[in-house]
Amino acid sequence: METEIELKFFVSPDFSSQLLRKISEAKILQQSSRMLGNVYFDTPDQILRQHDIGLRVRRFDDVFVQTLKTAGRVVAGLHQRPEYNAEVSGNDPDLSLYPADAWPGDIDVALVQQQLAPLFSTDFERQQWLIAMPDGSQIELAFDQGEVSANGKTCPICEVELELKSGQTDALFILARELCADGGMRLGNLSKAARGYRLASGYQGDEVKPMQFVPVKTDDSVESVFVQTLEHALAHWHYHEQIYVERQEQAALNQIHQALTLIRQTLVMFGGMIPRRASALLRQELNWLEGELEWLDEFASIDHLLAEKGHALKKLNARKALMKQLKARQEELPETDEVLELFESARYCGLLLDLSRWILSRGWQPFLDDKARARLAKNIKEFADNVLARSWEELAEVFPVQRQLGRVDYLDQQPRLTRNLMSGLCFAKLYDEEKRSGFRLPWLDLLRGIEDLRHLEPIRLLLEQQDDEDRCQIEKWLSRQEESLLHAMEQTRLNGIEQAPYWP
Repeated sequence: METEIELKFFVSPDFSSQLLRKISEAKILQQSSRMLGNVYFDTPDQILRQHDIGLRVRRFDDVFVQTLKTAGRVVAGLHQRPEYNAEVSGNDPDLSLYPADAWPGDIDVALVQQQLAPLFSTDFERQQWLIAMPDGSQIELAFDQGEVSANGKTCPICEVELELKSGQTDALFILARELCADGGMRLGNLSKAARGYRLASGYQGDEVKPMQFVPVKTDDSVESVFVQTLEHALAHWHYHEQIYVERQEQAALNQIHQALTLIRQTLVMFGGMIPRRASALLRQELNWLEGELEWLDEFASIDHLLAEKGHALKKLNARKALMKQLKARQEELPETDEVLELFESARYCGLLLDLSRWILSRGWQPFLDDKARARLAKNIKEFADNVLARSWEELAEVFPVQRQLGRVDYLDQQPRLTRNLMSGLCFAKLYDEEKRSGFRLPWLDLLRGIEDLRHLEPIRLLLEQQDDEDRCQIEKWLSRQEESLLHAMEQTRLNGIEQAPYWP
C-alpha cells in the first residue's frame, strides 16, 4: 500500500504555455507524455462509492494496472488517500490481488467481485515531469487533457496534479505557490472519478447547504477542535466554490462568506493560546477576501426587493422607477465573470494554499510556549464552557434588556451576533440538543430580523433620487416596515435574553 499525497488544480487548455514556462525554471529529473485509458468499476448499487472507494483499470501501452483508492482526506485540494496497485492481464479487475485489510470490514469482497461492472471511463493525454525540489523532495507534476465518458455523455478533463513521490508535504505547497503566481489555477477537490460517477448517474451537482455543526467529541483536545473547525470551514468554502463555478448560484457565494466568518471567529476564539503573530499573514489575506465579497449583502437585499416582480414594493407609486434604479445599481456590482476571475487569481489560490498548508503543518506550533501547548492539550469541554459564557456576556452587553434598540443599533451589531452564533457552531455537539436549540433559536430569529431590516437599505439609499411626493410616501413606507420589524425583533431579543444557558 502507498499513501497518495497530491494537490489538484483545474486549469484552462491554454494554461499549458504558462506551465511550460514555469517548468523550464525547475530541475527536471524525468519527463514523458503518454495516452492513458481508464475504466472505473462498481456494483449496481455502487457499494464502492458508498464507502468512498475508487476502483479502476488503467491502460498505457500494453500494460494494464488496477488501482484501488480507499477513503482518505481532502483539505482544500490536497488529497491524501491510501492506494493499492496491481498489474493485471486485461480490463477485468481481480480483487483477490489486494490484501484483506485494504477493505472495510462490512464489504463482502467475493460478492463485489461477482457484481462488478464498468461504469465510466476517462481518456486523456498526460504530460508528466519529475521535479527535484531544493530540499531534496521529488514531485511528479502532471498536466492532463482529455474527457470523462459515460452513457454516451462526456465532460472535459483539463487539470494539473502535483504528487509527492518522496520528501516533505511542504514541498508540494512551495511548488504550487510558484505555479499559481500568475493566476489561472483553481484548487480542485472533485476527482476524475467523482466527475465520472456524476456523469454516469446524471447527477447535476451539489446543492447549497447551510453551515453545519462542527463534528467535535467530548474527548477531543482543544487543539484538535481548533483544527477540526478550520478544516470544517475550509471544506464548506471549497464545496460551495465548486457549486458557484458550475451554476453561478449567488447563495453559494454567501456560504463562502459564512466559511470566512467561521475561520476568522475561530482564530479569535483560540487567540488566547495561539498568538496573533502566528496567523498575521493569513488574517491579512482573509481580510482582503472579505473586502472582495463585501458587496454580497447589498446584492442579496436588492435581489429580495426585486423578487416576484418587485412584490415587496407593490404599495409604492414609484415601484417601477425604484425597480429600474435597483436593477441599475445591481448591475454595478461584480458580475459572474469577475467572481470566476477572482477564483482563478494568484492571490485567491495563494490564500487557500497557505491556509491549508498552515493547518496541515500546524503552522502555529513554533509560536507557542509550554504553557500554551499544555492548554491546547487539555480536554475541550472546559474551554468551550468558558468561550460560550464570554459570548453570552457579550450578547447581554450589546443587547441590554433595559434599553430599547433602533435600526442603527441592530445593523451595527449584526456582525457581532453572527460571530457569537458561529462560536456556538464550533461546540454545539458537546451539549444537549434540546437545550442548545432552545437557546439559539431566538438569536437566530433575531439575526433573520436584522437581515430583513438590512433588505430595506437599498431603498433608503435611493430616497434622494425621488421627487418630493414619492419620497414622502417611501419614507412613510420605510417607517412602517421598520416599526413592524423592530417590534417583532424587540420581543425576540427579550425572549433570547431570558433563555437559560445550555452550558454549565
